[in-house]
Amino acid sequence: MITGGAMLYDASRAGNLTPASFDVAALSARGEIEGVARGRGNTYFVACQGRHWVLRHYRRGGLMGRMRGDRYLWRGEPTTRPFLEWQLTYHLHRAGLPVPAPIAARYEQHGMSYRGDILTERLPEVISLADGLKVGALSVLNWIAIGRCIRRFHDLGVCHADLNAHNVMLGRADEVFLIDFDRGSLRGPGFWRDGNLVRLRRSLEKVCYALPEDRFTEADWHGLLDGYRESSGSRTLRPRLPTSGVAR
Repeated sequence: MITGGAMLYDASRAGNLTPASFDVAALSARGEIEGVARGRGNTYFVACQGRHWVLRHYRRGGLMGRMRGDRYLWRGEPTTRPFLEWQLTYHLHRAGLPVPAPIAARYEQHGMSYRGDILTERLPEVISLADGLKVGALSVLNWIAIGRCIRRFHDLGVCHADLNAHNVMLGRADEVFLIDFDRGSLRGPGFWRDGNLVRLRRSLEKVCYALPEDRFTEADWHGLLDGYRESSGSRTLRPRLPTSGVAR
């Protein structure tokens, strides 16, 4: 039972989750927190039911973050950020795109505001593009693979609202994944694609500002663009209702 809220989950991946599955203190007391990534809000790595998940609490950034913290204006369950992100990520995962499988999402309503969390699968043996560049320079094949990955999403009309070097994950054998689809959407062709690339470029420049010059060069960016120019030939996705459950 979730007092004043609800939980959306994939019944095939998590059939017995409770509100405690989103409670960091409870998870920590059971020894199920494996690690934490610091950012706008902490992201926790969870080992639960023999599986490895990522727990992210929604928190505002910038001035609104200082004013309202983790509170969002209540406009009804269908518009809550956890539910919207869970449904989009579920849709992308079912379509075969390289994203982590969504496990569950929940919100807690308090009057005219709500708080929220999302649980996703933890991708094995990956490192963020930002952290990878801190370790060393990437090969041209890595940059081409990143460009190809982004193009796959764009060809299917997927707009990532915060495409940056922290949300691009590098795996084995030139595997590339995208994570964190909060405020993401499905759109028709448009200049938003260029906006995504510009945002990524700015992020790369910020991450590499104090790193050796070889970590991000014009040749690297052109390698990414070369990969991006290789159209995947896919068509825009159309949302489908997920096979899931809602607990209240």
